[in-house]
Amino acid sequence: MKKLVIAGKEFSSRLFLGTGKFSSNEVMSDAIEASNTQMVTVAMKRLDLTNKQDDMLRHITKPGIQLLPNTSGVRNAKEAVFAAQMAREAFGTNWLKLEIHPDPKYLLPEPIETLKATETLAKLGFVVLPYIQADPVLCKLLEDAGAATVMPLGAPIGTNKGLKTKDLLEIIIEQSKVPVVVDAGIGAPSHAAEAMEMGADAVLVNTAIAVAGDPVVMARAFQLAAESGRMAFEAQLATRFDTPQASSPLTSFLM
Repeated sequence: MKKLVIAGKEFSSRLFLGTGKFSSNEVMSDAIEASNTQMVTVAMKRLDLTNKQDDMLRHITKPGIQLLPNTSGVRNAKEAVFAAQMAREAFGTNWLKLEIHPDPKYLLPEPIETLKATETLAKLGFVVLPYIQADPVLCKLLEDAGAATVMPLGAPIGTNKGLKTKDLLEIIIEQSKVPVVVDAGIGAPSHAAEAMEMGADAVLVNTAIAVAGDPVVMARAFQLAAESGRMAFEAQLATRFDTPQASSPLTSFLM
């Protein structure tokens, strides 16, 4: 596969991993290793940096992995910028997954505040990966505002429903000049493969791995799916036809 490049940094893996909902830090750590991921996102609100007994950070800080703090829980651009600055100081990275979802029921990303925050954070030197609804117009605006990627959802977060926004994702992938990471709603390895076959640059998965019967094996399954889907895209999938197409000559072998 070709390398994935974000903000000038190369990644071999196209599977990003979230760290919520795992039964233990040890299971989470094993899943991270099994997935071969090079990008791990963690909500700042889940870490207590003043508590020496909180060893979660030790389980996610591994060689070759880019830590991606996220702003989950903030309600507007002002709160997001503040959280980003705290994350940069706490983790020593300017990489950031920008999440703004003020509605606690549906957790849908807020587009206007996300665009405002992206404009500000990009000017402050952050590598901004905004989580958004599958809106092609918004994606172009975020790209112009300095986003390093766009991260449209496949379905509402945590639902495991797959690519319900497929038609819009196809437009986003076609138009985008920055990497497209499908984030949220991916519930099975087949969903990840489908996104990659469409031309997505990466997928971010959390719930489907964390709550699986065997999260470690499922992490490996997602890694293989993302890899095979991307390989299929790069190999160029066969054209689809509305009518049957013979795979052998139609002339009779008896004549």
